[in-house]
Amino acid sequence: MESDHRVHKSTLVRTISETDIIDCSKVTNSKDIDVETGNSNVKKRKLSDQSLRKVRPYYYEYKTFAKGRWLGRNILDVFSTEFRDRPKEYYAYAIEKGLITVNSKKVTAQTIIKNQDLIGHRIHRHEPPVTAEPIKILCVENDYIVIDKPSSIPVHPSGRYRHNTILHILQKEHGFSNLHSLNRLDRLTSGIMILSSKKEKAQEFEQQMKGRKIQKEYICRVAGEFPEEKVICDKPIKIVSHKLGLNVVHENGKPCTTSFERISYNGRTSVVKCKPLTGRTHQIRVHLQYLGHPIANDPLYANSKAWGSELGKGGIDEEKTNSVIENLTKEGFCEDGEMNFDTQKKTEDCKISQTNTGDNLKNEITDLQNESNQAKAQIVADEPNIQFCEECSISKFSDPLLHQLLIWLHALKYEGNGWKYESELPFWAKDDFVGDIDYV
Repeated sequence: MESDHRVHKSTLVRTISETDIIDCSKVTNSKDIDVETGNSNVKKRKLSDQSLRKVRPYYYEYKTFAKGRWLGRNILDVFSTEFRDRPKEYYAYAIEKGLITVNSKKVTAQTIIKNQDLIGHRIHRHEPPVTAEPIKILCVENDYIVIDKPSSIPVHPSGRYRHNTILHILQKEHGFSNLHSLNRLDRLTSGIMILSSKKEKAQEFEQQMKGRKIQKEYICRVAGEFPEEKVICDKPIKIVSHKLGLNVVHENGKPCTTSFERISYNGRTSVVKCKPLTGRTHQIRVHLQYLGHPIANDPLYANSKAWGSELGKGGIDEEKTNSVIENLTKEGFCEDGEMNFDTQKKTEDCKISQTNTGDNLKNEITDLQNESNQAKAQIVADEPNIQFCEECSISKFSDPLLHQLLIWLHALKYEGNGWKYESELPFWAKDDFVGDIDYV
């Protein structure tokens, strides 16, 4: 089977509407991504603009019907408590300006949400930067497209990502449209991804996965000295926070099994081959944490501030689980270990009262705006380089550091009856890698 290594150089400019333009950083080539192994100060390494794919902020309108838990509450309370990626005073401003609507009509902050109301929000969207490393096309045949996915790029549009996604980039740069992803990779995970434009191919692949007719092989770098002998973990896994995308070993979780085999140990970390027999969310990451060897740079499962010194080894009880969720939330984490860099996490978390109406609510909003202005002034004092968007007053995303763009987990090989797709080893899995010094 011949591989088609098509790597395109391009400047991405997309027309979203007549007035909204997307502008991504120019992609030069993969050497712009800093993969040096000798720099021990990896956590502080900054990236050049050419190493990042950036999207100019643009307007996008979300629409959804009112959910049951929203009924009987005022519109400001719903947005300020349900959608916490923006500060509360922003939602007061958005309602006043007509950016937040009910049944396509401008409303006031006191408007009570009723059953079957259509809620709209025209938001000035700020997408976080991702790596500008090109998506390598490994093979195109029999209605299948096989790629080597770079880390930091989510597969599907969701949350704060739309244009900086695998599906969107493949469509705009390579002309592949209406794609279905046949296997799942987390945003920070790299490696083999198989896609198809045929829905029936996706369904066929899913059945093969369920029937365990497809073998998957991952490689990772974990903390400490992993056992030399083969290790099999068959502990069930349960999701405990949808907001954080957090999973733990739990007796009431879904059954799953992973086989592990050590490849090397450098005195600090171990390179381990992983073969998941099932496909649960974060399965490899959670099982490795349970075994006491989490992926060394995992922002969720190797976070000692949240988990403590044992890092969840051997599992945790409900009280500890709630403590971990609280700690991660306080640190500003959202789904898949991504930090929330908005100003909200630094402003006081005061709840909008349901009982306040009319002038009282207006006064409460005014007080909230004054608190926000004070908080922003403090942020600027603490971080002089921070910038706020002139359009929506949200703090702009800071460029991520290298360690925020990847996790040391890579889908190395997928194999079925008569076919096999395999990628090259990532730089951090090679013997000469010393970028793990800061993680011991």
